[in-house]
Amino acid sequence: MSDAIKHECGISLIRLLKPLEYYQEKYGTAFYGVNKMYLMMEKQHNRGQDGAGFASIKLDMEPGERYMSRVRSIEQQPIQDIFRQINNRINTEISRNPTYANNVKLQKKHIPYIGEVLLGHVRYGTFGKNSIESVHPFLRQNNWMHRNLIVAGNFNMTNVDELFGNLVELGQHPKEMADTVTVMEKIGHFLDDAVAKLYKQIKKEGYNKREASPLIAERLNVAKVLRKAAKNWDGGYAMGGLLGHGDAFLLRDPAGIRPSYYYQDDEIVVVASERPVIQTVFNVKYDQVKELDPGKAIIVKKNGTVSFKQILEPTERKACSFERIYFSRGSDKEIYQERKLLGKLVFPEILKAIDSDILNTVFSYIPNTAETSFLGMIKEAQNYLNNKKEEQILALGNTITKEELHKILDVRPRIEKVAIKDAKLRTFITQDSNRDDLVTHVYDISYGSVKENDNLVIIDDSIVRGTTLKKSILRMLDRLSPKKIVVVSSAPQIRYPDCYGIDMAKLEDFVAFRAALALHKDAGTEHITKEIYDKCLLQLNTKDAEVVNYVKELYAPFTADQLSDKIAALLSPKELRADVKIIYQTIENLHQACPNNLGDWYFTGNYPTPGGNRVVNRAFINFYEGKNQRAY
Repeated sequence: MSDAIKHECGISLIRLLKPLEYYQEKYGTAFYGVNKMYLMMEKQHNRGQDGAGFASIKLDMEPGERYMSRVRSIEQQPIQDIFRQINNRINTEISRNPTYANNVKLQKKHIPYIGEVLLGHVRYGTFGKNSIESVHPFLRQNNWMHRNLIVAGNFNMTNVDELFGNLVELGQHPKEMADTVTVMEKIGHFLDDAVAKLYKQIKKEGYNKREASPLIAERLNVAKVLRKAAKNWDGGYAMGGLLGHGDAFLLRDPAGIRPSYYYQDDEIVVVASERPVIQTVFNVKYDQVKELDPGKAIIVKKNGTVSFKQILEPTERKACSFERIYFSRGSDKEIYQERKLLGKLVFPEILKAIDSDILNTVFSYIPNTAETSFLGMIKEAQNYLNNKKEEQILALGNTITKEELHKILDVRPRIEKVAIKDAKLRTFITQDSNRDDLVTHVYDISYGSVKENDNLVIIDDSIVRGTTLKKSILRMLDRLSPKKIVVVSSAPQIRYPDCYGIDMAKLEDFVAFRAALALHKDAGTEHITKEIYDKCLLQLNTKDAEVVNYVKELYAPFTADQLSDKIAALLSPKELRADVKIIYQTIENLHQACPNNLGDWYFTGNYPTPGGNRVVNRAFINFYEGKNQRAY
């Protein structure tokens, strides 16, 4: 509860389909694209707060004129920082050269960032890597316009070693064994190859080198380049890119793990990681924003032609369910309803935990992101009470008095804002490694909101590590003197690492994993960890397709309820006076609530790509050997 999970990244791609003069005339500014990109990135700020980057390409520039620009930041407010830099540069150029102010041609020629093709990115740094070199977009430069490549993505590859080896076999010398480097160099290699072949072909047709350039831009088959580059990728990704001459693309992984949405009209093509971002920024309706199909790329050629190409054969759809539970903005029409349904579906278990005593139960939520699930939970509590009221009224029949009727009708779920987060304190304490005492004050409680010996039900999106729950929240809530504290997770138990872009990499971080170990210790079956370790070791050199997730065996002997009860025991401080019950969502309810996002590998261990099983086994080996490192 309230353990911050670092999100995957957010990506924004904008292609203006009209000349800049059109936007100057219609919207009053040639900076229309830049302004929209700022809004797109801010609306996806929830997806990344450690770094941000922006790149643009100007079409049809003369040789010697700058046509590519990029700016990146890892400042505390990186999006604001990069657009402050852009704004300052624009204002400086215009103040030095007043003739630029109302002349779009001069603005485009002399002021950077004003382009027709724009790419934005927000990110969270994982595993401590948050240097400026790790911030997207990445740039691969070449004196040939067509070979310039700008790439940004929301992704993680599980087979970086293999991809690195492929590059070495191609004769390259990558500067780093990282998925960002290998992915870009893979695309870059096949881009170089395609351009070289086109040049030879066009030269044979009798064109000179200068005449060949626009023909290469026209004939370049971006889909073919992507098919070759992505052939061996194993991971979840939404990969966006710009080519120096003006082509743009965004490719989604074949299982649909990472989200991608797009909108197009006669003025603009836009792609983003979330639907409501596009809806809000461009003021369009829900059904006008489409989801990019798994394995497909949206490709916009320099001439403005838009096409959708099947780059990789789609596999079983396993779109990330954590997007719906936690990461994406709750303003999405579908996600809002799904989160409410998650709260509704978990209510029967809550009712059992409080022995159906709603009269003496207070309902609340922590943190604010759990509010939508809370609404669904309360609505179901109201439905339950309405049914009870109906039974009581019918039982009394004509004998019911006005006072009795009001007494029955006045019963409602008791809702309180029990905890309020102190954001300023949290900013301070995250910089202190010895913060156990301070962390207990991350939240302020609303004294008097709970009567002594009431039940207190608190719902959250998920309970991952349980650190804040143990060190802060349970102690804080206990000061209200409830009889029982019921902590509810709208997500199931997180048992396995993610390897597709979410920062959940180490098994021992998960309280469900620690609970399983504790249960084995109680049962005298601790030897199973050595057995699993040995099996994992035997698979180190096995082909991905044959790798089995042996970590499932750790959980197999226990029910979800047994694990939940052990988690409650592990997270309850000894001095706590209230009884603690922890309830997790079931997998079945999750699938019912989010039927189009069935990716659940962090809950079930059913990874959608072969590399996932290799990663989870490597994570177990790292745990057993005491290695504090990533498994991919």
